[in-house]
Order: sequence, then structure tokens, then C-alpha cells
Amino acid sequence: MIHRLSLFPLIAFATSHALAATLPPPEYQKLVHDIYKQLIEINTSFTTGATTPAAQAIADRLRAEGFPASDIQVLGAAPHKMNVVVRYHGTGARKPLLLLAHLDVVEAKPSDWSLDPFRLTEKDGYFYGRGTIDDKAQAAIWIANLIRYKREGWKPDRDLIVALTADEEGGGPFNGVDWLLKNRRSLIDAEYCLNEGGWGDMVNGKHIANNLQVSEKYVANYRLEVKNKGGHSSLPVSDNAIYRLADALVRLSKYKFPAKTNDVTQAYLEQMAKVSPAPISSQMKAAAQGSQDAVDQLAASSTSLNATLRTTCVATMLDGGHALNALPQTAGAFVNCRVLPDMKPAEVLATLTKVVADPQVSITAAREIVSGPPSPLRPDLMKAVARISDTMWPGVQTVPMMVMGATDGLYLRNAGIPTYGVQGIFIERDDFRAHGRDERLGINEFYEGAVFLYDLVKSLGRN
Repeated sequence: MIHRLSLFPLIAFATSHALAATLPPPEYQKLVHDIYKQLIEINTSFTTGATTPAAQAIADRLRAEGFPASDIQVLGAAPHKMNVVVRYHGTGARKPLLLLAHLDVVEAKPSDWSLDPFRLTEKDGYFYGRGTIDDKAQAAIWIANLIRYKREGWKPDRDLIVALTADEEGGGPFNGVDWLLKNRRSLIDAEYCLNEGGWGDMVNGKHIANNLQVSEKYVANYRLEVKNKGGHSSLPVSDNAIYRLADALVRLSKYKFPAKTNDVTQAYLEQMAKVSPAPISSQMKAAAQGSQDAVDQLAASSTSLNATLRTTCVATMLDGGHALNALPQTAGAFVNCRVLPDMKPAEVLATLTKVVADPQVSITAAREIVSGPPSPLRPDLMKAVARISDTMWPGVQTVPMMVMGATDGLYLRNAGIPTYGVQGIFIERDDFRAHGRDERLGINEFYEGAVFLYDLVKSLGRN
């Protein structure tokens, strides 16, 4: 068991010299831990929390470290939805590098958790708390490393911009990246951006691949709704809004969008075939070469590969009825779709309409649907990620990937700023708890990610 960091010297460095080489120096291990703890323990949930206290706390910390007030901006779309943007000046020989993370988190109902979601708890080798994975680890790392660069007097050949933003999870009018692009683009304009979305793949504690995200699915939320005249519950009729909606959702639950590959997922499968066991390795190789049978077999073999290879739509929220003793006049559900980049929103809507097969079930987009292009693979970035990965975890592959979820990289790519998800934080393939109960991240993996990102940005910040 790894004890709390107040019992320095921190993680047991005596375990091996090799382990110590992948951890930050004690001073910076404490620093990144303290920032992480501070962020986790501020409730930044979409509806029950606010990002402004977190943004202000980071700004206060940076000012205390001697960053000029003119280089630190706390601003945003609403008083409770502020972002913090800080610029660390280099020589200006090249365009800036943007380092992005989001401050907001998915809601966490304390009664559902076995631990307080808004307290950083260290237990059995893990950090527990809402946002430990998504995305306060990377936010804490960017800030701690920026402070370290300043203390060390490092002068990169480009400005480094760290932006910690609001409402990546909630989206809508308060989304920090979208707001900054529309209102203060000069603060975050950069040659390219490093962001969440690319994590390390680990199986039973073994590091398999360090993923570099260059593409992502986009989100499409739909409202399915049935309305009828209702009536007294003592006089039931066959046309019940709840039953009709339920039938539609059952049909949707049984439908699978076609499984297929694109350029990014083909490259991913080709690389993962080299480090995966048989028979999945041969299926990956065949799928990368165009075998539809192999693609279908892979999609059926695991939840993550299924999500990688096809568009998915799943019901996430339900509502209906207005009284215990009345027939329902309205029944509704929200369906969350994660759509492959080359599929158009109109195709998704047409497919849902066909599958639901009931004209009394209306289907409407719950909010604006925005898709975006992939980022071009940068040889310099791929080379740097591969070199540092192989140094820290010998033999680990660097794999380009399309993330199954969605990130704020969508807004940046659409604005002409290529964005790459890379973290160097390894997570067990079958224990990915982001958005879920008892979200957690390995303690060693967190500190290794801090070292990886420190080295990566230094590599990208010099000619």
C-alpha cells in the first residue's frame, strides 16, 4: 500500500532505480500532488459546481510563483464558468504550443460512491476522486510542470500557453474553448495543441501502448418523445406513451451500426497487432488490411473495440408521465450517439428514424451537432512521443488512435489548430472509470505522466 504524501519521502523510491527514474524529483512530486488535490477538492461539476474557484486558485498559485499578472487571465462566458489561461514566454522563434485541459467534471452523486468524490483519497495504490482521470490529472500536471520550467529558468524557443477551461463535459454556451476562440482567440492561438484523449493502454499492470489521439468521434444527442392525450389510469388504452417509447428504445438497443475502419483506426490496428496476443493479433492485422469479417470479429470481442469501429447510440436519460393516477401524456428519452468522423449527422438521424420505425416517436437533435476533421500526423510529435515512451517504458509502442469519446479538440481543429491527445498516463484497459462510480487513477501512473509530459514539452520547445 502506498501511503499519503504527507509522509515524505513520497512513493518508495527504494523499490528500484528504474522506478525512481520515471518519477519527478520529490519537490515536484509534492507540487503536482498538491495542485491535483486542490483541484479535485473543488466541486467543478456542470450543474452543482463551478469552475471559477478552481481557475482563481490556479491563478493565485501562479502569481505566488512570480508569473506576471499580465500573463495570467481568468475569464469566460459566465461568472461561475471562468477559464484560466497563462502564457510562459519563450524566444518566439516558433509559434506557441497550447497545453489544454478542462477544469469541469461530470456530476458525481456522493451517495453512489464508496468514497467522497470531492476529496482526493489515496488507497491501495490509487488516487480516488471525481476528475482523477478526466481531466484534473492533466490540468495539475500542466501547471506543476510550467512552474518547474520557470524555477529551472528554461527558455523554450516558443511560448507555452496553458489553458484550463470550463464545460468540456457540459458543452453549450459556457464551453471555455469555444468561448475563447470566439472572443479571445489571441490568448490561445498556437501552432498546435496537446490535450487529453490519448492515454496509455495497460493490461494487468503491463504497459502495452502509449496512444496518440489524432482523431475523435463527435457527439450527437437526440430527444425521442411520444405524446398522446392521456386520461384516467382506471381506463387504460393500448396507446400508452411510455410503452410506445419503451418499444422504440428496445428496437434501438438491438441495432448495431456497421463496423468499419478509417485511416486512423487502420493504423491503430496495424500497430496494436504487434503487441496483442493471438488470435486477436491476427484479426487486427487482417482488419487493418481490409477484412470485413475480421472487423466484425474485433467489434464483437470487446466493448472498447466495438466503440472504436462503429457509431454507437445509447439511451442515457428517461422521463415520462405527470401523475400516479393518470395515463402518461408525454414520455421521453435522451439518446447519446458517438459518431464516426466520416458519418454525417443526417445519416445518423435517418438511421434512428428507420430503426425506431414509429412516426409517433419524434426524434430531434437535443443541441447543435458539430463534427470535425482529424489532425495531420506530425512526424516531429510522433518521434518525440515514441522516443520518450521507449525510454520510460522500453518496448512500448506509440500508437495513433481515434478516441471513442469526444474532447474540446473538436473546436480547435475546426478553428485550424491541430490538436493531439497525449498524456503518458497509463490506465488498465478493463478498469477505465472516467464518468463512473469511484473514479480512480494509479498513483505511480499519475507521477509517470507528469515526467512524460515534462519531457515531451521540453522536447517540443527546442529546435
